[in-house]
Amino acid sequence: MKIGIIGDSLRVPLCESITQAARLGADGISFYAATQEFSSVEPAEIRTRCADAGLEIAALIAELGGHGWQDEAENEWKIPRLKRIVVLASDLGTSVITGHIGVIPEDKNSPCRAVLRVACMELGPYAADRGVCFGIETGPEPAARLRQFLDELDTPGIGVNLDPANLIMVVRDDPVRAVHTLTPYIISTHAKDGRNLKPCDSEEVYNAFAEGGFNELIARTGRLFEETPLGQGGVPWEAYLSALSDCGYKGWLTIERETGENPVADIGEAIRFLRRFAQVA
Repeated sequence: MKIGIIGDSLRVPLCESITQAARLGADGISFYAATQEFSSVEPAEIRTRCADAGLEIAALIAELGGHGWQDEAENEWKIPRLKRIVVLASDLGTSVITGHIGVIPEDKNSPCRAVLRVACMELGPYAADRGVCFGIETGPEPAARLRQFLDELDTPGIGVNLDPANLIMVVRDDPVRAVHTLTPYIISTHAKDGRNLKPCDSEEVYNAFAEGGFNELIARTGRLFEETPLGQGGVPWEAYLSALSDCGYKGWLTIERETGENPVADIGEAIRFLRRFAQVA
């Protein structure tokens, strides 16, 4: 397993994030592909800068806003945009794209679930034909429901980006059990930690994120969860990393730090933490 960093977590300009990630001792870096800054830099320059810094491009993150892929009308522009990101990923030399697709409803006959299925069936084979796979990020639903959805799809090019903190913070799912549940589909994993503070409705949480109403939700409910530095939350790291190893995972542990006053210090400590526990080099 190799250690990566989401460049945006460093909260510095893109080119500086590459230098900073190398200085911190990461093996690779991931980028949000839909930002204006990323789009303004030529792919060849990004690839050259990463190579010169001794970094691999671990993944592109394809977050297009709103309710993920739940809205059929929005998918008319989102799927073509995602296909362009697939091509870009291939050009940059990475086989992994990650992102949220929305909340997969429990009801197998839900119209929303059908819309998500159609979107995955269109993007998946397109990505697979180009040697790329889209990893659905965990968190909006329990791992068992995501596994059921993926088994129903039975299509190439769609996998899982396992974020253990999201599972704990939002749906109170066990990330160790999730590794075993999702083993055939795991193509990427985030290294993030956090804890749940009170039970919450995942649809309500992710709808609030999508619609810009998260602060209003917290004002009404109180704090529901919190992200923490690695090792200070609810993720049982030794058991989690052991489960990944036992299941044969050899991909990236990509550090994501979305909160905190000093992300660079937190990410540097996260790298040291992971190297102690995962024995990666």
